[in-house]
Amino acid sequence: MKIRIGARGSPLSLAQTELVAASLRSRAEVEIVPISTTGDRLSNIGAGMTGKDLFTREIDDALLAGRIDIGVHSLKDLPSRLPAGLVLAAVPPREDPRDVLVSRHRRSLGSLPRGARVGTASARRRAQILSARPDAEVLDARGNVDTRLRRLNEGRWDAIVLARAGLARLGLLGEITEALPVSVMLPAVGQGALAVVVREDDGDVRERIAPLDDPGSHCEAVAERTLLELLEAGCRAPVAGLARVEDGALRLAGAVFAPDGSRTLRAEASGTESNPAALGREVARLLLEQGAAELIALARG
Repeated sequence: MKIRIGARGSPLSLAQTELVAASLRSRAEVEIVPISTTGDRLSNIGAGMTGKDLFTREIDDALLAGRIDIGVHSLKDLPSRLPAGLVLAAVPPREDPRDVLVSRHRRSLGSLPRGARVGTASARRRAQILSARPDAEVLDARGNVDTRLRRLNEGRWDAIVLARAGLARLGLLGEITEALPVSVMLPAVGQGALAVVVREDDGDVRERIAPLDDPGSHCEAVAERTLLELLEAGCRAPVAGLARVEDGALRLAGAVFAPDGSRTLRAEASGTESNPAALGREVARLLLEQGAAELIALARG
């Protein structure tokens, strides 16, 4: 049996796809099919982006049309609701989900000079940078990881914030200046995890990729994605969430931020691995009771 895996052309996406392909090669012939997404094209020209499915839409379409059998994504790029006919079939073991700071002069976030230029394209990161360092000048930083690192070294910014998982998968952990604690920078929903998406009715492929699934990572993904779905937050809203399975219990922290970092709403709750969606609903309820909808509407406006 041949399994066709859709892959975006960015170095990080190809590295992620190869992780999944390598795990499947002992059980099937694997073909990697290059697919250009709207998000890739906009990123290549430095354009602003809105819409949660910009990096997944074309791969989803190819899946539904039968041109590929598997889509591999960064879980944080995945819309909270998949198109009808597709399922999140596997979540491999999750990388460290934290954000990290990479700075030109190896300075931590707290020791950057006053008025430092910090690059990010994420509303969530922008809000938390400004919350920790209101004096910082937060500037737009787009492009793939290599592009952002090159522009940092050219002096466009004093520092940038990236996902540690992406640097790990590219073999670039040596670039990290500081791993940001989650008390300062709560990660994006799904950060550090991969999503393996297939057609719901494709039993053969689902059976072959079942060994790739890590139950703990999948459980965390469901809790976080339920939180995001109930907050009805798109990619522009500064929303964060991190679930962790520890000592047999599941704990979820969620947060919503004012775009300028002036206000933060946080909520945490514990639940069981057997019902992660219930935990996501509970943390969403706690945030909505605090006024999360107002901050999300402000970000969208």
